[in-house]
Amino acid sequence: MSAIQSISRRTFVKGTAAALAAGALSTPAIAARAIKLRVSSSAPPERFGSHYLWFKPFQDELARRVGDKIVLEYFPNAQLGKEADVVNQVRAGSVDMIITGTSIWANLVPEFGMLDLGFLFRSYDHCAKALDSGVGDAYDKLLQERTGVSILGWGFQAGSRSIYTKKKITSIEQLHGVKLRVLPTKTFIETFNIIGATPTPIPINECYTAAQTGVVDGMEHDPGTVLAYKWDEVVKYGFLTRHIYTPLLAYIGKLGMSKIPDDLKQDFLEAAAFATQAIRAEVPKVEAEAMDRLKGEGLEYTEVPAPEMADLHKRMETELYPSFLKQYPSTEPMFKQIMQLSTSL
Repeated sequence: MSAIQSISRRTFVKGTAAALAAGALSTPAIAARAIKLRVSSSAPPERFGSHYLWFKPFQDELARRVGDKIVLEYFPNAQLGKEADVVNQVRAGSVDMIITGTSIWANLVPEFGMLDLGFLFRSYDHCAKALDSGVGDAYDKLLQERTGVSILGWGFQAGSRSIYTKKKITSIEQLHGVKLRVLPTKTFIETFNIIGATPTPIPINECYTAAQTGVVDGMEHDPGTVLAYKWDEVVKYGFLTRHIYTPLLAYIGKLGMSKIPDDLKQDFLEAAAFATQAIRAEVPKVEAEAMDRLKGEGLEYTEVPAPEMADLHKRMETELYPSFLKQYPSTEPMFKQIMQLSTSL
């Protein structure tokens, strides 16, 4: 090989290496710098799947603030697994965020069960005032201490939770022995034991088949969720107990939060606060729209007779609340705050 050929080959190799390096620093490098967060949801990605009512405003506001520096990878419809499994993935860091209610954390932080006590909140306005007055911060502190997971925002589900059945129910007495799908938490189960139904814990994505095959006679949830999961195809009656005004929360694991650099953290948290306010404003409209849609599909609603509703409230206050507070005395200041605000509404 001549000296000229050798120099030419060295020049070619160096030039090729330089070109590859330059390419690596262009589009792929920019993409590599983007922070990617995996976000899990068990709900469909649509208006009546209440999780999306928080996620979409968060995604849009975050993009407006930081562009493509943070990319949210959304996995709806329980694509990453059952919620009980995903919460552990969020703790471990293999999933960064989850959007869900409070109940799923009650097995790890039993104090969260207080928020599932029947008839604790009288409205979403009551719920918001209580959470914003310090109750939400207290739960965030508990969750961080026990699991390392933080709460990004306290939104609302798509309406208050009521009972949906295959057979028409017009009184509390008729619920005796009726198998209802409920969340697998102690306070949910105890609430429905007091009501008189037979609580049957089943994962949310199995509810349709369970009602269809007779494993359960119905379920309890908000009207938006009933519509989103098409449960109105297997249940035809709604009994408006409005037993729980469940908060909807966005959570982020310790590892997920550590991915966000200090210079983007404020924008990230403010985008979450924006999404929380957006879902709170939207839920009353979504609830009314969902109920109208369900009625249009042939679902029939019945109000609980007022004397029976008053009796249910009284029974919860005497049979449910005291035993919970005795078992978890650290929740008493939060409980008192909630009760105090209920009298001012």
